[in-house]
Amino acid sequence: MKRAGWLAAGATPAFWGAYTWGSHLLTLASVWRGPAARRAVSLTFDDGPDPSFTPAVLDVLARENVRGAFFLIGGRARKAPDLARRIVEAGHDLGNHTWSHTSLWRCGPARTEREIVDGHAAIADAAGAPPRFFRPPWGKTNLAMFGVARRLGTPCVFWSVQPESRRPVAPAEQARRGIAASRRSSKISLRDVFLRQPCLNHALQPQPGVRRREIRSLQRCLNDPACRE
Repeated sequence: MKRAGWLAAGATPAFWGAYTWGSHLLTLASVWRGPAARRAVSLTFDDGPDPSFTPAVLDVLARENVRGAFFLIGGRARKAPDLARRIVEAGHDLGNHTWSHTSLWRCGPARTEREIVDGHAAIADAAGAPPRFFRPPWGKTNLAMFGVARRLGTPCVFWSVQPESRRPVAPAEQARRGIAASRRSSKISLRDVFLRQPCLNHALQPQPGVRRREIRSLQRCLNDPACRE
């Protein structure tokens, strides 16, 4: 991975390692999953809003009466405010996925703050409501990230199931992976920019011999003490 300019300007490799890799120890206090005792999942969608895919995702969720959480990229939200508002009007939760979806491993403290604060502001302006959660791109954290997210009042939320792959995967197979992995109460992460409608259709349809889990909104789950570990 190419090192950030601020590192090349003087930070040592040991400092960079502590600042990036070391920061992942702090994610132990972040939200990863719900308790195994509750048969419920939360659906989260990253990287939108996208004019090609987000409307199809919203249509399927509306048809199934399911609420999800959309972690939006600030720059994309600014370009598609109608979609950002539609997400809120449909009752879904909003999350901040930074301004430009850059890896926070490549960002010093000042750049990290700009990415998170600018993303938060752009999403709030486009959607007419502020994001309630934060998720770093690719789950890559640094030590500066946590304080900024805390000041904005946006808990850091990760995921425990990601049925996608680096290579193309058929919708039915993505649905099978997600259902199989969600036998523990989990947060399932999908990227709505790349999500094809058939995947969500498959995942939300009754499966032979599989008991359907309750799908709860992220906000509802975090407000319910029974959903917290």
